Amino acid sequence: MTDDRRRRSREIVAQLQKSEVYRAYEKAFSGSTGLPLALRAIGTFHSPLLGASNANPFCRLMAENNKSCAACLRLQHRIEEGADGEARTLECFAGMSESAVPIRVGDETVAFLQTGQVFLQRPSVGRFQRCLRRLAKLGVEAGGADLEAAYFATPVLPKDRYDSILGLLTLAAEHLSHLTNQIMLQSAAAELPAVTQARAYIALHQTEEISLGEVAKAVNMNIFYFCKTFREATGVTFVDYLSRLRVEGVKNHLLNPHKRISEAAFEAGFQSLSQFNRVFLRVAGQTPSVYRER
Repeated sequence: MTDDRRRRSREIVAQLQKSEVYRAYEKAFSGSTGLPLALRAIGTFHSPLLGASNANPFCRLMAENNKSCAACLRLQHRIEEGADGEARTLECFAGMSESAVPIRVGDETVAFLQTGQVFLQRPSVGRFQRCLRRLAKLGVEAGGADLEAAYFATPVLPKDRYDSILGLLTLAAEHLSHLTNQIMLQSAAAELPAVTQARAYIALHQTEEISLGEVAKAVNMNIFYFCKTFREATGVTFVDYLSRLRVEGVKNHLLNPHKRISEAAFEAGFQSLSQFNRVFLRVAGQTPSVYRER
């Protein structure tokens, strides 16, 4: 995983966390389920749930010890490895389940929604004793009434209910993926005037046949330098930026049930249906017909 991808993921997460959509969803999710919810950038393996509302008191106590924290970090790494394409649930050393649901833009995972810190089976005294023995093997001296009370106060959910919660998170992740695509099209702070001019020019001519050389000429830059500058400012190439802009235009057209998909594609600037279907699937992560149905 490249440093550039990690940096871009952190930037996306920071903007999503500030969005009204995510804040409203987080409040509704935490209030209705009683579970913690967090956004996590790729490549960061600390547990984001520790700072979330409804974070498990047992997990907070464990985080105070470096050795048990290291075990949690390994769990975060395993969750991310397996959740690159779909939701992933794993059990920690204490028997609690955590899950990560990927937020994808096209075929790329850009962040995760994470929840959990719950039991899917009712805990027993024997299971708690096994947890203490595992902690002892890690070199952690643990015990006491507070730790035991926190352990047995952990929420217990039937697996079918927990799966339903993950289904809701998957829908939320799809919504956030659309928001992420829009964020990637927004102007970056303090960008070069030439890039701002290029964005404006592209927006004005996005439904026409438009080339890289034409845009570079419009902002008085040579093609090579424009390519480099534009990608550094936006995080995507000119071709990818134009594709995303046109896909957003098609999405707006598809809100009209009387508009044919082919008609929407040509009005947005795509020159062929095969090109449109390929680009829409890559950017939106689903076909135009599936997007319209949802």
